[in-house]
Amino acid sequence: MFYTCGPNEAMVVSGCGRSPPLMIAGGRVFVFPCIQQIQRISLNTLTLNVKSDKVYTRHGVPISVTGIAQVKIQGQNKEMLAAACQMFMGMSEVEIAQIALETLEGHQRAIIAHLTVEEIYQDRKKFSEQVFKVASSDLLNMGIGVVSYTLKDVHDDQNYLSSLGKARTAQVQRDARIGEAQFKRDAVIREAHAMQEKISAQYKNEIEMAKAQRDFELKKAAYDMEVNTKKAESEMAYQLQVAKTKQRIEEEKMQVQVVERTQQITLQEQEITRREKELEAKVQKPAEAERYRIEKLAEAEKLQLIMEAEAEAEAIRMRGEAEAFALEAKGRAEAEQMAKKAEAFKQYKEGAMVDMLLEKLPLMAEEISKPLCAAQKVTMVSSGGSEVASTHTCLPWSLKNSPALSMTCSSVM
Repeated sequence: MFYTCGPNEAMVVSGCGRSPPLMIAGGRVFVFPCIQQIQRISLNTLTLNVKSDKVYTRHGVPISVTGIAQVKIQGQNKEMLAAACQMFMGMSEVEIAQIALETLEGHQRAIIAHLTVEEIYQDRKKFSEQVFKVASSDLLNMGIGVVSYTLKDVHDDQNYLSSLGKARTAQVQRDARIGEAQFKRDAVIREAHAMQEKISAQYKNEIEMAKAQRDFELKKAAYDMEVNTKKAESEMAYQLQVAKTKQRIEEEKMQVQVVERTQQITLQEQEITRREKELEAKVQKPAEAERYRIEKLAEAEKLQLIMEAEAEAEAIRMRGEAEAFALEAKGRAEAEQMAKKAEAFKQYKEGAMVDMLLEKLPLMAEEISKPLCAAQKVTMVSSGGSEVASTHTCLPWSLKNSPALSMTCSSVM
């Protein structure tokens, strides 16, 4: 079963499995019924009215002292809570308050016995600190902490305090009368000094006024002269400033003209630059492009000629090689043919000679006719005794064999 308690209360669980007992200040705990037991103790602050009647002081004067103390069981300190549980478990708040009250009253009586009435009455703070210090040490051992202690009242039945008050009152009254007389005396003295100082101050004031009037007149005259001088200087300065202003205006006009002329020159230079760039774009660049094109064309043509020459040389070399190979093959064939013919000549003798002569006759006729083929025209003239002269014109034999022409002969009778 769960049990809970507020922050102003502590629970103590004892029994089976709880050795030592479990102490909880403000919280909850699970308790097994029948085998475990739960007890509660209050942590509320207790207000104690500590009253000590007719306690004799160090000088034997009986006085009654009343103090107010605030005490409580310290639940945050486990050791103090354990001590309080051992001493006050099962007691009510009234019983706990009574025990703490008796302890505080005993310490209060002991401290009163060591002090005089004057010390207690005049220095209440010191008395309260002593009671708080001495009582706290004993109450802490019981698990109770003293929150505060204040001395509330001090009185006696023998009018001792009243007598002290009367003596002090008479002393104060005496001091008051003496003070009043001294004050009146000082007042008269101060009044005489004040009158003297007043008259002296009045004379000094008149003197200062006269000096001030004189200084005023002198300064006024100086100021008037300075003002007139300043006025004259101002008028001259005005005229000078007008002249300077006119001169500055003229200078600014000249500067404006200079700037305008500079801008015109700049514009002209920009126009010249523009025209130069335009001329360069329209004439120089195209000329350079044309020259570059011609140079490239010349280089291409040169390269083409070189390549053609190289190709032609290669073709000539290959033709030469082919012709040499053909001639070599032809020579070998002719040699073989001649060898065969020679062998045939050996066998046939005169018949072979006739056959070779017949084979070579067309070639011999061709070689003989070559000069005649070179002639453009051949004219043959014949004459006899009674015969009529005749002229025959024939074309060359080579032209006669031409596929486009035929042999043409004309006779002139």
